[in-house]
Amino acid sequence: MTIVRVALNVPIDSLFDYRLPDASPQDIGRLVRVPFGKRRMVGVIVDCVHDTQVKPQQLKAVDEVIRTIPPLPPILLKLFTFCNHYYHHPIGMIIMGCLPAKLAGVKSISKINTEQAFFMLTEAGRLVSINTLPVRDKAQRSLLTQLQTVGTLTSKQAKAISRRAPQLIALFLTRAWIEERHSVTPSIQPKRVSMPTLNAEQADAVKSIVAALHQFKTWLLHGITGSGKTEVYLQVIAAVLQQDRQVLILVPEINLTPQLEKGFRDRFPALSVICLHSKLNTTERTQNWLLAQAGTANIVLGTRLSIFTPLPKLGLIIVDEEHDPSYKQQDGFRYSARDVAIFRAKQTGVPIVLGSATPSLESYHNALTERYALLSLRTRAIKNAALPVIQLIDTRNKLLQEGLSEPLLNALEQNLAQNKQSMVFINRRGYAPILLCKSCAWMATCSRCSSRLVFHLQKQLLCCHYCGHQQPSPRACPHCGDPDLLPFGHGTQRIEAALTKYFSTARVVRVDRDNVQRKDAWAHIRQAIHEKQVDILIGTQLLAKGHDFPELSLVCILNTDASLYSTDFRAEERLFSQLMQVAGRAGRANTAGAVLIQTDLPDHPIYSALIKHDYDRYAKNLLKERQTIDFPPYAYQALLNTEAPKLDSALNFLKNALTIAPLAQSMQIYDPVPAQMPRLKGYERAHVLIQSHSRKKLQNFLANWYTELSKIKKTRVRWTIDVDPLEF
Repeated sequence: MTIVRVALNVPIDSLFDYRLPDASPQDIGRLVRVPFGKRRMVGVIVDCVHDTQVKPQQLKAVDEVIRTIPPLPPILLKLFTFCNHYYHHPIGMIIMGCLPAKLAGVKSISKINTEQAFFMLTEAGRLVSINTLPVRDKAQRSLLTQLQTVGTLTSKQAKAISRRAPQLIALFLTRAWIEERHSVTPSIQPKRVSMPTLNAEQADAVKSIVAALHQFKTWLLHGITGSGKTEVYLQVIAAVLQQDRQVLILVPEINLTPQLEKGFRDRFPALSVICLHSKLNTTERTQNWLLAQAGTANIVLGTRLSIFTPLPKLGLIIVDEEHDPSYKQQDGFRYSARDVAIFRAKQTGVPIVLGSATPSLESYHNALTERYALLSLRTRAIKNAALPVIQLIDTRNKLLQEGLSEPLLNALEQNLAQNKQSMVFINRRGYAPILLCKSCAWMATCSRCSSRLVFHLQKQLLCCHYCGHQQPSPRACPHCGDPDLLPFGHGTQRIEAALTKYFSTARVVRVDRDNVQRKDAWAHIRQAIHEKQVDILIGTQLLAKGHDFPELSLVCILNTDASLYSTDFRAEERLFSQLMQVAGRAGRANTAGAVLIQTDLPDHPIYSALIKHDYDRYAKNLLKERQTIDFPPYAYQALLNTEAPKLDSALNFLKNALTIAPLAQSMQIYDPVPAQMPRLKGYERAHVLIQSHSRKKLQNFLANWYTELSKIKKTRVRWTIDVDPLEF
């Protein structure tokens, strides 16, 4: 009798034993369907053994081994095991949570066909102009447009576009616009395309990385905004593809993927470029994941979760905008995709490139101490393109009109007169962050969170941007009855309304999560910007990173000072990074750039560093402060987080948890305190901070503590361990 140990998506940090006659080590990594209690679940075989501690009469048999899906490779299972040990999260929840939803579903998994044909756009198909197709044949136009956008389509995806898809696919095959492939087809060699000429810094960076493609090495590519980091990526990727190996590129935001995806498809038209992110439907994500697993996908471009994609021929990992906090998962399995990427590169023996104009202090410190190899790009890639001139507008004694100063409005007017594009950045959605009663000082607050409700004017709604709660805006104060409620503060919608009023002939477009929810919304807006159909762009941090708008010459930044009052020790670092990134959108081509920042604190060191574009000096000053207070990167941290219906329950759990904590002289353990946002989504939250100068000692402490915490009987308190936390 052979026993298989199966990982299941349950909150128990254990593998579960099942009978499977004739099981062999080759079955490790296979998906299986098994009974669990009264349910049927899908799990992954992690090990094969010949004995078990489960009593024979209690040992259940595997219902089915899913042999239509290739097994997860051993190296990926080792990566999951590392995450289990480092982040202290149940192994089954890690493994099953990192698979596409269709693979983890009991009913959906049997419907997956890994041998399904897909159709790839050819070079001839890429050159076809949509305007040459019959105007009335909308189905043909839509199908070819989608193929030219994403590169590949399955039969099912094509049928979702048009019922005539089978006939049109046959027509496209006849015209050699597409070719039929299967997921097991070996990847083809890249065609040679002309590479843009690099400047000296770019050429040195490419040469250095390419020379070390055969080994693990962490490169920090520190390039100012517009310095051509993407071109460095592309030329290094070309060298990797020549070796018939795969490349994984991580990006922090879904909205960055179309721009990068187009760049990769244009540079490597004969190769398979796939995306993995949450905007894909379950079928698209599963199919792309299987293409990557089969080795057919040459380039995989994705967000955080993509780091766990099986890639049998992995040759290079790139983490773009490596400083971005979006790489850190903030609930459930709280991993850092950037840090896991570094471990995966080391495990696989391949290089990893971390790219950023404003590296995280942890990465910059690692470069200064030579743990990472530093590559610097200090000039803009386009000839004659210079860094924008940054100016401050002191708003302490100025009367603002809807949050906008007179110098800022004059600059926008002048830019419009010169037919140039402008961007106004304010990192707040909605119309106003506060709805206030002037009579009794009542404010609209969320009943589920420790936050104020944001007023959205167009829909007359009050919305919580933390838990998603919505309610109609009251016509009068619910406390005193005064109908004169005042929207206080400014969000993107209010700035949009103000600028539309001041510049009635300008084409004003707003970009935030409220108006880019549709799958193709951001693509249409981005196209309009590039075609100069937008005069003034208003947006949040969605516009701050990675985007290249050649005609954008003026950037105006509002409401930045709040972060400088934050108790979060990382707030200033994040603000500096954000402002540098936003400022970098201006003047990226031949158009001269200017940046205006409204502030009540013009003498703060952060602004003088911004004006000089001096990341290095400012980062070194911040590192000195961190060293003085003994915080990361000079120490390693973890949080024990709790959530409960009442705050006392959460705090009492933490106090009891400290009584069972292992003795450790090298640990610094702080007292239990409420979280910065004590109430979130109906739960009261608290935490304990643990800190050490030794990562190894911290991990040993957490491993022992996690074992003891797991023995606590079920209570109404939920707890998690957050290693290397970014939010408190």
